[in-house]
Amino acid sequence: MTVDVSWRIILCALLVLLFAEDSSAREITRIRWKEVDDDTKGQQQNPEIPDLQQLSKDNHLPIKHNIDDDHQKHAHAHAHLSSHMDHMDPSDKIFFTIKDLKVGNAIPIYFSHGDPSTSPHLISREEANSIPFSLAKLPYLLEFFSLSKESPQAKAMEYTLTQCEVEPMEGETKLCATSLESMLDFAQATFGIDTQVKALTTNHLRKSVAPLQNYTLLEEPKEILAPKMIGCHTMPYPYVVYYCHIQEGGNRLFEISLGGEHGDRVQATGVCHMDTSKWDPDNPSFRVLKIKPGTAPVCHIFPADNIVWVPLIS
Repeated sequence: MTVDVSWRIILCALLVLLFAEDSSAREITRIRWKEVDDDTKGQQQNPEIPDLQQLSKDNHLPIKHNIDDDHQKHAHAHAHLSSHMDHMDPSDKIFFTIKDLKVGNAIPIYFSHGDPSTSPHLISREEANSIPFSLAKLPYLLEFFSLSKESPQAKAMEYTLTQCEVEPMEGETKLCATSLESMLDFAQATFGIDTQVKALTTNHLRKSVAPLQNYTLLEEPKEILAPKMIGCHTMPYPYVVYYCHIQEGGNRLFEISLGGEHGDRVQATGVCHMDTSKWDPDNPSFRVLKIKPGTAPVCHIFPADNIVWVPLIS
C-alpha cells in the first residue's frame, strides 16, 4: 500500500488516528500489553528470559553484541535452552534471496499474528516527552507501568531500550521514535522538509489463516527506485516505539504481490540488503540462507505494522 502525500497532509491525517486511540500511557499496563509478543510465547523455553534473537529477527534488525554483560547472559542462556530446536523454528522463515523474486516462485514466509485489542497504542509527542525513555530509568519505568522487574515485559523493555541506546553500526543512521511526530521529524531530517514522500506498508488483503505458509509471487515485483529509504520497525514496549534506521549498501525496495497456499493475499513491501558485510555474523538470516556476511544479498518482507519511508521522485 502506497500513499503519496505532503508532510502537512501526512501529519494531519495520522494525528487524527493518533488521538482516536486511548492516549493515556499510564493505562497501558500488563493487562493491555498482554504479552511481549503473542507469536513468541510458545517459543520461549523460560518465561523469565526473553528471546532476544527472536525479537531482533522479528524486527529485521542486525543483531548487535556491543551491549552490557547482562544482555549477553540472557541471550546466551536462551541460545542454550533452544539450540536443539533451531532447525524447526517456523519463524525463521522470513528471509529469502533476490533470486527468489520471480513470478510463480513459491517462498515460505512467516507472518506474525497480533491482536490489535492487546497491542500497544500510539501516544502523543507531549506525553512521550513526559515519560523517560532511558535504560538508566528502567526501575522507574517498571514502577510507572506496574511491571515486575522479572517479568517478560520488563526484559523486553530492557531489550528495546538497549537497542535504542547502543551505537549504530557502521553505515547506519537510526532513531527510536516514541511518537508519530518524532518519526516524521526523522524522515524530514533525512529527505528534506519540503520533500514529498511515499509511506509503504505490507497489506493483508485477506485474513491470514496460518502464520507460516508458502506464498507464490503472482506478478513481477515492482521495484521502488529511491535514493534513500527509512525502515521503521515496531519494538516491544508498553506504547508504540519505532526503531527507524537508514543503512548504506545499495538497498533495493520492492512491492510484491503474494498468494498464500491457504488462500491468503498479501500486497507486501520487501527489501533486499545488497551489502551485508558489516552485519553481525550471528544474524539469523545467514543461518537460514546458509551464507556468510557480504557474500550475497539478504531479502525480507516487512511486517504489516512496519513502515518504509521513501522520497517521492517527480
